[in-house]
Amino acid sequence: MVISLYEGGKMNSVENYAIRYLEPKDVKDLDQYNALLRYTFQVTEDELTATGWKDEEIKQSKFPVLERADVLGCFDGDTLISQFAVYPLKMNIYGEVFPVGFVTSVCTYPEYTGQGIMKKLMYQSLEHMKQQGRPFALLYPYSIPLYHHLGWEIISNKISFNIKDRQIPTKVKAPGYVRRVDWDNTDFHELHSHFASITHGCLFRNALAWEEYWRWDEDDTMVAIYYSRDDVPYGYMVYMISSDIMHVKEMIYLNREAQLGLWEYIHAHDSMIDEVRGNNYYSEPIAFELDDSDIKETIRPYAMGRIIDIKQFFGKYAIDPDEPACVFAFDIEDELLSWNNGRFIVMFKDGHCSITSGTPDYTMKMSIATLTTMLLGYKSAEKLYSMERIETTKEAVEKLDDILYHAIPYVSDYI
Repeated sequence: MVISLYEGGKMNSVENYAIRYLEPKDVKDLDQYNALLRYTFQVTEDELTATGWKDEEIKQSKFPVLERADVLGCFDGDTLISQFAVYPLKMNIYGEVFPVGFVTSVCTYPEYTGQGIMKKLMYQSLEHMKQQGRPFALLYPYSIPLYHHLGWEIISNKISFNIKDRQIPTKVKAPGYVRRVDWDNTDFHELHSHFASITHGCLFRNALAWEEYWRWDEDDTMVAIYYSRDDVPYGYMVYMISSDIMHVKEMIYLNREAQLGLWEYIHAHDSMIDEVRGNNYYSEPIAFELDDSDIKETIRPYAMGRIIDIKQFFGKYAIDPDEPACVFAFDIEDELLSWNNGRFIVMFKDGHCSITSGTPDYTMKMSIATLTTMLLGYKSAEKLYSMERIETTKEAVEKLDDILYHAIPYVSDYI
């Protein structure tokens, strides 16, 4: 979760403050971390009571963050005034498992904004990720323009849908069955791991990610798994029913049978609900699949991403293995990370990439943000070229699009 507060306050120099990583066993660090989150996100005692959480439980729930994440803080004397947290996770990028950093808990007290503190914390955190061998980072932006300015770009969508009870598919019939299970069910967790291994953009959930997944859910949130007639799990949905509305938090499936089976399960609740509301991260509207497609769907940008180290990223990046070898020169502009500035000559061959010193067949010039959204598959080279975000030739654009895979990342985790 990311927040940006107003750009006011007295001017001062970031050099006047101390920057260090928070210590997980330091009670004062934990208290200040919690206080800064509470203030910037304006979490009140009434809201905690309404959700069933107590302040001390909030503090305890954040211990894993400091234990397993890198939380960089800026201090005015002994007072924490700004922080930038990074969860170490793994992400599927076109079948390759990338170590990545998930940026969250980004916040600053308003009287300290406008001094370049957050930019400094971001730079040091990204530099640390580079040293750890994490060539890519992602976050959920509070302000898209703010992160655009710092080299981040949109990489995924979130589609929210509202379906009336009369519009729920009624003609579906799957041969398997659905069972409700506990949150810690092995089939449930293994299903997500399998899904992540075959789905571009999906994050692999470690223990900390699963804790964050459930952190603010109500006790009556349920998990339902679709099993084939051979008792093999092929899909699941996480949902709750409240005030005659079924809220679908997540639905994933490994095949069409499981997708239909889960919709059949939803329809089985038609006497209990008036509406189904949910989110879809496949970047493909579901209206077309319904008999009554007159539903409300809202699409919005979701995650933003950033290539931290171009050389490391290309070293793991997969391409179409059937395309003939080709060499591209990428002239990249990155105003924040100097090591990404300049020319990178890349050999595309046999499904893989490598940095080379050879003579390029084609040359392209673009920003680090444009390179990020193109390589992640959110926008094609042709589209970005038509938007004048790439300087090159039409021939080069067509060739690169032949080489690259094209799929919008599936990013659903909100940490």
